Amino acid sequence: MTVPLSRNRDYRLLWISQALSASGFSASMIAFPLLVLALTGSPATTGLVLGVEAAAQVVVGLPGGALVDRWNRKKIMLTAEATQALAVASLVLALWLDVLGVAHIVVVAALMGVCNGLFGPAESAALVKIVPQEQLATALAMNSARGAVGQLSGTALGGFLFAVGRLVPFAFNVLTHTISFLALLFVRVPRSEVEQRPDSHLGKEMAEGLRWVWRQRHVRVTVLCAVSLNFLFSAYYIVIIVLVSGRGVSSGEIGVMAAMLGVGGICGALLAPYLHRAMSPYASIIVVFWALAVLTPVAVFIDNGLLMGALFFAMALLPPTANTTINTYQLLLTPDRLRGRLSGVMGMISGVSAAAGPAFGGLLVQAVAGTYAVLLIAAAIAVIAVITTLSPTMRSFPREETLAADAPESETTKGR
Repeated sequence: MTVPLSRNRDYRLLWISQALSASGFSASMIAFPLLVLALTGSPATTGLVLGVEAAAQVVVGLPGGALVDRWNRKKIMLTAEATQALAVASLVLALWLDVLGVAHIVVVAALMGVCNGLFGPAESAALVKIVPQEQLATALAMNSARGAVGQLSGTALGGFLFAVGRLVPFAFNVLTHTISFLALLFVRVPRSEVEQRPDSHLGKEMAEGLRWVWRQRHVRVTVLCAVSLNFLFSAYYIVIIVLVSGRGVSSGEIGVMAAMLGVGGICGALLAPYLHRAMSPYASIIVVFWALAVLTPVAVFIDNGLLMGALFFAMALLPPTANTTINTYQLLLTPDRLRGRLSGVMGMISGVSAAAGPAFGGLLVQAVAGTYAVLLIAAAIAVIAVITTLSPTMRSFPREETLAADAPESETTKGR
């Protein structure tokens, strides 16, 4: 008999460890620009540090996914956590000794990005071994909630801890990654077939991962859905910030808007397992596109920060269900030996879209009035919704039960 996910010891340890890790990471990401500004007074240097972390995750995506498909996935996760703890600890020590320079900060930010770029694919590939297939969607949804909780708590703590002392948020990050490392030591990850095959040419393995994503039509279409949605929404977010600022909305209300977006994401992640079971894969994705197509233009009529926050909350409720569906089916459709590369490709593409979306939004709102920028993004979402709705591939999307029945017996974790 399958043990409930709430009693799955290994998943609980993984979830708690990464909730702590995410909180520490987010605290550092808030403190980094404050620290760089305090040291240099240069906004450009501040942007460089944050850009290096994001760029490192993108650059490591493809090779990192291939390495995850070569090596022991638990050891990769442990190494990533230990490296982040040591890297940030070196920053804390340099602050303590008053010898910290910008180059040191850039190196630490790059190492954090590389470690996150390796940890994500390793965790995704290991998760299928840790939880039963019928609980995979719930586990992915809870991971989404975990990330949102960690980001909200870390963001709130980062500014407060920095006010206490410049090194305090980074010391907190060291503590959370150390605890996460210790918790991961006790997570049991069943042995994978990838550990038993000899290493081949890394470039060929990366190319194989790209070919897999492109040739599997259901994987390919869901990748395009996820990337287009993330790109347009990140652009929309920037447009809205500019729009409401021009309408006199205070910075405090803008902060509430951002918080409501995070709260909506958490609530949506908690709802996702139930909606995932209640709707077909096709419906769970299509409904999100149409809901966003309807909600995005509403911002044109709102000039109040609290009402805009309520709109953000509503918009954040459904995407976790689509993401849960997409991630579940991608993992189940992909053989174990390619799961690291799948996640690496997704991480790389998502990173590029996350960086390009705000840049596009900034250029768009500079080229046209904020109201027109909102309507253009809403129209783009509506066009994608129509294309996705009419897509034969999406309409023939297999149900989870079909995938589970077709999967090898070794892929199912039983009797936990």
